[in-house]
Amino acid sequence: MVTSELSDHHHHHQHISNNSPMAKPISRNKNSSIFLSDGCLFLGGALSALILVWGFSSFTTFPNDTLNFETLSQNDAASSRTPDLTFDPPDKTFFDDPQMGYTMDKKVRNWDEKREQWLKLHPSFSAGAKERVLMITGSQPEPCRNPIGDHLLLRFFKNKVDYCRLHGYDILYNNALLDPKMFAYWAKYPVVRAAMMAHPEAEWIWWVDSDALFTDMEFKLPLERYKGHNLVVHGWPHLIHEKRSWTGLNAGVFLIRNCQWSLDFMESWASMGPQTPNYEKWGKTLRSTFKDKFFPESDDQTGLAYLIAIEKDKWADRIYLESDYYFEGYWKEIVGTLQNISEKYKEMEKGVRRLRRRHAEKVSESYGDIREEYLKDAGFGKGSMRRPFITHFTGCQPCSGKYNAMYSADDCWNGMHKALNFADNQVMRNFGFHRSDLLLNSVSPLPYDYPHP
Repeated sequence: MVTSELSDHHHHHQHISNNSPMAKPISRNKNSSIFLSDGCLFLGGALSALILVWGFSSFTTFPNDTLNFETLSQNDAASSRTPDLTFDPPDKTFFDDPQMGYTMDKKVRNWDEKREQWLKLHPSFSAGAKERVLMITGSQPEPCRNPIGDHLLLRFFKNKVDYCRLHGYDILYNNALLDPKMFAYWAKYPVVRAAMMAHPEAEWIWWVDSDALFTDMEFKLPLERYKGHNLVVHGWPHLIHEKRSWTGLNAGVFLIRNCQWSLDFMESWASMGPQTPNYEKWGKTLRSTFKDKFFPESDDQTGLAYLIAIEKDKWADRIYLESDYYFEGYWKEIVGTLQNISEKYKEMEKGVRRLRRRHAEKVSESYGDIREEYLKDAGFGKGSMRRPFITHFTGCQPCSGKYNAMYSADDCWNGMHKALNFADNQVMRNFGFHRSDLLLNSVSPLPYDYPHP
């Protein structure tokens, strides 16, 4: 299974406006005005894959008819019911169909009805089914070439496990290449497809690249925001529709609904991949459609942009291009802010006794709700005191160690160390420990009522 280690060339990043009223997330706004600075393209190499890393500056205006973030992490009482893992009735389901397969070439029809039938036969899974998320991540089958690469990937994975444990999500780590012909950045789609079949109880499949981590362990996906959509990616509509730029979205982190639409969409998407006879043809088509695409291969990110731009009537209305918070944030603009953010949160807690209270890790979400009251005006973008949700170390390539030439080794390794420890401090807090220095691994016990005013 090869993830972002081979696909860093098609990650992009854009600053998120701190003026965004993200305490009240907006509905989809096709007319938002975003002012961009020139992006810069940089080349690097890893296993013959080109690397592209770029930064954008943005400023976005939003309407007043906004949703309320305060309610997003509240638990649905019904979803707290424990599914019965020992009950599987003898009634036939799609699993008993010999024609059903887990591979990309096995067509599935009437999937929504089949999922619904399975849930009816397994009623303990029905409660909270619409909010159930399965996270998937992974890495290549072979050991990392970078001597510390496997250690770093382990820490990135631990971070995702911690986040899922705190919020009750299941997680799958895959390091097998399910379709040898779908290599590099195409390798994740057979995994997502198989997971949809294997987990009919999950409404959403959440792919997170191996070199991305959660730097806000309290923030939850605003699923209500995406109720009319089936695919959520980090992106900007005007860059795709008006600029015809392949940098208009990012495919390293995405949320896809477990439904027939998604299966049909992935079938069209994967038809551009290296396992098909039209792979070379699609490379030419994508490059001629998106003039700023500088490499000849057909890749998943440009393919997704093509389906949104060219087959707009068929797909675009169900795809949410998220740019209002760090659904996937560029590490270079984030790492330098982490220490200051830590101090801001400490000051907040000095003034709020409830946030200093010791509590069981299992009830951590309620403390995230409390904190949200004090983050209403914090914004969600560059310069915000709020913790960035996901930080993505695109271009650093922790497994191969062949980081992009635009960075130094210290930039990447120290940056990953800081971000991982910043996130882990939030976890260790519930166990009574923390790191006072984000570059050090050693922890110290926390005194009672920390941080005392």
